[in-house]
Amino acid sequence: MINFETFFKVSYGLYLVSSKFQDTKAGYVANTVFQVTSHPPKFGISCNKDNFTADIIKKSGAFAFSVLGEQASTGLIGDFGYRSDREIDKFRGVNYFIGETGSPIVTDSCVAWFDCKITETFDVGSHLLFIGEAIASDLINLSIKPLTYNYYREVMKGYSPKNAPTYIEKPLLNSEITKAILENELWQCQLCHYTYESEKGDPISGIEPGTKFEDLPDDWTCPICGADKSMFDRE
Repeated sequence: MINFETFFKVSYGLYLVSSKFQDTKAGYVANTVFQVTSHPPKFGISCNKDNFTADIIKKSGAFAFSVLGEQASTGLIGDFGYRSDREIDKFRGVNYFIGETGSPIVTDSCVAWFDCKITETFDVGSHLLFIGEAIASDLINLSIKPLTYNYYREVMKGYSPKNAPTYIEKPLLNSEITKAILENELWQCQLCHYTYESEKGDPISGIEPGTKFEDLPDDWTCPICGADKSMFDRE
């Protein structure tokens, strides 16, 4: 029997993976970026085949990734993590530059970046595993800590989007957060699973502790993915 809570004990960081082919840019938030070798330095990324970015990476033969910081903009995470490049220009209003491989490298809310040229690609079922050799990298901001998936879940109350390798269907979860939802009739975003707790409010958006969901401003949106109140259900 598998206890899906064990999956959350595997440590991950959070990264913004990006690529460009001709005039088309694409990117997504990933928690499966890992170093494969040191000589030469190679990194692996796992990208869902349904992701628009997967096709761009295949065509360009390159990808870049930026290490997100703990103070990462929730708007940035919402756009790159829960929206598609088919629908919006994720890079509009975002600071980035074009790396040696031609990939756009995002610098907003990030600690460091790497620019990689693909050396191998593996089909692993629902995802493609891209292996890339880092040809350039640099630091951006040493004053902030790298954002971990644990911090994202426990502090920011976020969950993996459906196409992420670490996505687990909600009915299979048995975490303390899920139990709290069931016991305290909390409100949860049906897009990213962010949980609004009236007792805590939403300090990111300036909502005071003790504010009931019904009393939130009509224009209030999910601090993680930007969904409006209609996307929240009471559990």
